[in-house]
Amino acid sequence: MLKDYLRLHFIVLLWGFTAILGKLISVPPVELVFWRTLLASAGLGVLLTVRKQDWRLPLAQALRLLAVGALVAVHWITFFLAARLSSVSVCLAGLATLALWTSLLEPLLLWRRVRAYEVGLGLLTMVGLYLVSQAELDQLLGLGVAIISAGLSALFSVLNSKLVKQHTPLKLTFYEMAGACLSIGFFFPIYSRYYTEGAGLQLALKPLDWLWLLLLAGVCTVYAFSSSVELMKRLSAFVINLTINLEPVYGIILAVLIFGAREKMSTGFYLGTVVILFSVLIHPVLDQWNQRRARRQHEPVPEEVVVTNP
Repeated sequence: MLKDYLRLHFIVLLWGFTAILGKLISVPPVELVFWRTLLASAGLGVLLTVRKQDWRLPLAQALRLLAVGALVAVHWITFFLAARLSSVSVCLAGLATLALWTSLLEPLLLWRRVRAYEVGLGLLTMVGLYLVSQAELDQLLGLGVAIISAGLSALFSVLNSKLVKQHTPLKLTFYEMAGACLSIGFFFPIYSRYYTEGAGLQLALKPLDWLWLLLLAGVCTVYAFSSSVELMKRLSAFVINLTINLEPVYGIILAVLIFGAREKMSTGFYLGTVVILFSVLIHPVLDQWNQRRARRQHEPVPEEVVVTNP
């Protein structure tokens, strides 16, 4: 069991490293996500073949997963864009609002009751965001894009909580990565004409970019995802969600260690980030308490959405 816990923390550490890799790779965010999803879908296809899992789906179901993949693509593009518009630390502080977004979207999309403690935690998160924004006024644009990225991540996580009941996680992610790659490919003509300031597509990678990209697609995406799915069979959703919520903490620590002074922020930023992270980390604890209370009162136990970073 200890080995599983350590492995889960290592996976979350890898996910916290993705913003840093996005900053190190030289190509723009759109081209970066195209390469990441292309290599990730190829790697997942190899995994499906090695494990002898059937990858075929009815057309309607395949199109649904491909459409969710397009949403994943927009999430990753905004995520890497936020890391470049601001610092990695500010980007991850914005991404920490994922739990707030999930608590807002779950009642709307899954038709469940609003939980009073989630409203309170949402207000606490807003206080933390206010402190971060006031402390880093020159990085507000990056913070705003990161918050939008967190909302998109929460949206596809809630959608996946329904889809994972119909498809194996490996097959589901293969189609979503393929959908993300295809959607960017279809977007390329418009993007290259109107959004590159005449530079066109910048798909050429430097030698060092290939190293970072293989780490991003192979280790942080394919390996981390397949391992997290395996751990879900042995660890509870509570443990997994609580640990995944540490991703911004690991990412900010890694950013300070790697980028040094460029990632050192004001006291107000760290105070706001602590407030946000407190609301994020206490959320699964209150969820667990709510489920136990519902069991004692013989109420329907609300399903817990495991928010993953594919």
